[in-house]
Amino acid sequence: MSHFYFAGGGTGGHIYPAIAVAQELSRLEPSCKITFFCSERSIDVRVLQPGGYRYVPLSVRGFTKNPVKLFSFVYSQLSARSEVIRTIRSDGDDKPVLLSVGGFVSASALLAAHKLKIPAAMLNVDATPGKANKLMARFARDIFVQFEQTTKSFGGNRSKVITTGCPLRAAFFNADGEIAIKALGLSPKKKILLVTGASGGAANINNVVGYLLDRLNGFAADWQIVHLAGIVHFDAVRTLYRQAKINHKVLDYYDDMPNLLAAADIAIGRAGAMSIAEFAASKTPAICLPYPYHADCHQRLNAQYLVEAGCGVIVDDLCDVERTSEILWPALEELMNSDEKRRDMRENCGKIVNPAAAEQIAQKLLSY
Repeated sequence: MSHFYFAGGGTGGHIYPAIAVAQELSRLEPSCKITFFCSERSIDVRVLQPGGYRYVPLSVRGFTKNPVKLFSFVYSQLSARSEVIRTIRSDGDDKPVLLSVGGFVSASALLAAHKLKIPAAMLNVDATPGKANKLMARFARDIFVQFEQTTKSFGGNRSKVITTGCPLRAAFFNADGEIAIKALGLSPKKKILLVTGASGGAANINNVVGYLLDRLNGFAADWQIVHLAGIVHFDAVRTLYRQAKINHKVLDYYDDMPNLLAAADIAIGRAGAMSIAEFAASKTPAICLPYPYHADCHQRLNAQYLVEAGCGVIVDDLCDVERTSEILWPALEELMNSDEKRRDMRENCGKIVNPAAAEQIAQKLLSY
């Protein structure tokens, strides 16, 4: 019996692409088994539980250059590797296959697969792979990427790279915005500005939008806001909206992103690879504020994909509320005022998505 193991976690951006592939594997081979090796972060459980998937949390620390903490990192990786080996051996299935989907959990699982001599592949949806993925690429039979330009980043392993696009759940391609509007009690007569910091929220984006609420109140007659604050930031964001006149719904997290994005007329968010793919698949005009603290600025490269296709705008997060708001507001105001511009951006979104990405990856894994 085929048993497909997915390794990765720590953010929804790592887990959701894996779920998309898992759904296709179950459709193509209904008898197959699925197991996720994930992190111990609460977001992993929250994303995986609704699907009923078996998951095994691994106690793994993130990489650090701190010499004092480096030992703990190495020890946790070796312990996690042993846990993965024990789990796969205990399951005893004839055809185990591993797909690494990123995050600090994935390295230990790839090492375990190498030890057990079972086929393993890697999914890298960011424009630029992190150091860990570059290092671990040697253990992957195939490397699936979202962007063609990512291929050159894998150097000597570039022959393994297959450009598929980002695997997305089927729900993104048959979404119904009316479902989200009814579920959230929104007005069907007003347009929707969606603010999201992805699964963990984004404090800088929260604060900038909060700073702009006085200006956004001027659009109260025609617009409403859905603000996904992040679990940690929920109370603070709710406080920001206390005096807001524009209709709004502040949530810590929302599970049904396909239908919510289908309902949205504009999205403001980070530029994680998963977010970029979801904006495009949902045909949602996006204003991206790439995460400013990554040394390689890979979220800016992700967002550039939307800009070049004509369906996104980049606004730099300057880590200062007033300065960022002054460059965000002109871009946002223009989009909110222009039905024509938003329509053009939606049409452009439809040209850059591969709805078959998850199926293509699943078919390849089934061939191992």
